[in-house]
Amino acid sequence: MSAPRRALVVVDVQQEYFDGILQIQAPSRDRTLDNVVTALDHAREHDLPVVVVQHQMPEGAPVFAVGSDSWSLHPEVERRLQPSWKRATKDKGSVFAGTDVAAWLAEQDVDTITIVGYMTNNCDLATAVGAEELGLAAEVLSDASGAIHLANEAGKVSAGQLHETLLVLLHSNFAAVATTQAWAAAVTAGEALPKSDLGTSATQGRAAFGG
Repeated sequence: MSAPRRALVVVDVQQEYFDGILQIQAPSRDRTLDNVVTALDHAREHDLPVVVVQHQMPEGAPVFAVGSDSWSLHPEVERRLQPSWKRATKDKGSVFAGTDVAAWLAEQDVDTITIVGYMTNNCDLATAVGAEELGLAAEVLSDASGAIHLANEAGKVSAGQLHETLLVLLHSNFAAVATTQAWAAAVTAGEALPKSDLGTSATQGRAAFGG
């Protein structure tokens, strides 16, 4: 099997998720940021293409208003930016919706995207699902992404439960889920990350819970 042609996709590592109303609750914001930075540094060491995406809304919007502190990249990401990296802005969940990111990845002969950043429960999920239609394999780094507590008319779920549930869902079909350390080792070795499938996950689920 040939080595994956990876690109690291850094999704919305912006100040809103550290200082705003959408503050990441689980895993720890600081820990996930450390792992995003580790992934960025490893990608640079191994000459991986990198895409840095920012969510952007019009001036005056309550979050991600262009030019605002909420919209700004975290300084740890900002200071690592390289001229060769792809910059993109979006106003939808998936990094592919309404952007030229897919075209740029195709130009780099990428067949696998590694997703880090925020949020597991929105843009990471949408991007991993969107990759399927484009014929791209997806990877999600479990400790370099994070979720928020949610409550609405449909119910409520804690950030920790939400993050774990979505990672299990993604690993069952849409993406290989791994830690940053395991991903870095796979990059160094030129290997793909293992991923489950829906049938296997369903069989193991029945063994775990019955039915």
